[in-house]
Amino acid sequence: MIELGLTRVSRLLQHTPLSWKAIHIAGTNGKGSISAYLSHLLSVGGVRCGRFTSPHLIDRWDCITIGETVVQESLFRQVEDEVKLRDQTLGIGASEFELLTATAFEIFNQEQVEVGVVEVGMGGRLDATNVLSDVLVSVIAKIGLDHQAFLGSTIEEITREKAGILKPGVPCVVDNTNETAVIDTLTSRIQELGIDATFVCPAKVHEQLPPLASIFQKLDLEPHQQENMCSAVSALRIALSKLRPENDTFALLPHLADATWPGRLQSIVLQPLIDRKKPILLDGAHNAQSAEVLGMHVDRRLRPQGNVTWIVAASSGKYLAGVFRSIIRPGDNVATAEFGPVDGMPWVKPTNATELASAIRSIDGIGQVESFEGSLLPAMNWASQAAQGGPLVIAGSLYLVSDVLRLLRKAQK
Repeated sequence: MIELGLTRVSRLLQHTPLSWKAIHIAGTNGKGSISAYLSHLLSVGGVRCGRFTSPHLIDRWDCITIGETVVQESLFRQVEDEVKLRDQTLGIGASEFELLTATAFEIFNQEQVEVGVVEVGMGGRLDATNVLSDVLVSVIAKIGLDHQAFLGSTIEEITREKAGILKPGVPCVVDNTNETAVIDTLTSRIQELGIDATFVCPAKVHEQLPPLASIFQKLDLEPHQQENMCSAVSALRIALSKLRPENDTFALLPHLADATWPGRLQSIVLQPLIDRKKPILLDGAHNAQSAEVLGMHVDRRLRPQGNVTWIVAASSGKYLAGVFRSIIRPGDNVATAEFGPVDGMPWVKPTNATELASAIRSIDGIGQVESFEGSLLPAMNWASQAAQGGPLVIAGSLYLVSDVLRLLRKAQK
């Protein structure tokens, strides 16, 4: 169950002063990538860094890293048990995400991190992570329509909620490729607070972050990856100017090539799960904005090889047409699947595979469409055969990505 508000998490942490400084990141898309770039560059730069993102990918504790390494399960469970006991003793009734947030923040304390890179769970103003007070810089990534039931029905309302992480006296970085309504709403809030703001975009990289331009050329990045890097590097400059004013931020930029963020445009081989040696593309695109980005990547990189075969799933309640019509094309083959129970988030349910298949069959000129309820492996085997060595993509949900990676890990043991 999702319950927005700061009262419960504040009570959980009331006797735990946070001993570290934060970089706080909100947005609809790009938060995870920006977090990954920042924590990687900070760690390379000698800053002991923790990272808290959501949702987890394979195990519940892999959303918390210390120095780029996933926190040990034993430490996670120990601290989580302490937080849950506190919740019960005080009669707080915290939500799963609030308990997880408090656990992450306690672990950062115990591990004596200097900086915690913290991704907002949902929204911003009333998100549990917004109890942060010692923030070096706030980052607003790309904002789109998502979670309207909680954040508002218009892009302006959603933006105002996400802008709730902005704080007096704390500079911010904004992805300036956001649509005009988003930028106008953010600008208004920034002016109200009287804070310093840096609006960044790849089109002005030569002017704003000259050394990053050469990195773009070397890495052959997609536009959204460039946007996220601009935001991350700008935030890094602000953070290091306070933490390590003697350090040269730009000297760290070549290490961007080493930063990884699983489940986002990830090329992976699924043997021994399926009989296919060629890599497939794994991406957690789950809303219209991220699907559009994935669609452009697939059109540019994979479609020259032929029609694409897809394995897709979606969370219940998602706007299916908005996600899949921007990635699936006439002639494509599609296996619709379902992800399993999500650890720590029992309220998250998959769309029924048959219902999803019915929605996808409405796409003009679609190829074969088969639905697979329950086990994911039959869908993977069918898609592998349907692809006949051509492009194969798994997308539509981060929880589907999680299930694939979990199955692969088990098969490789």
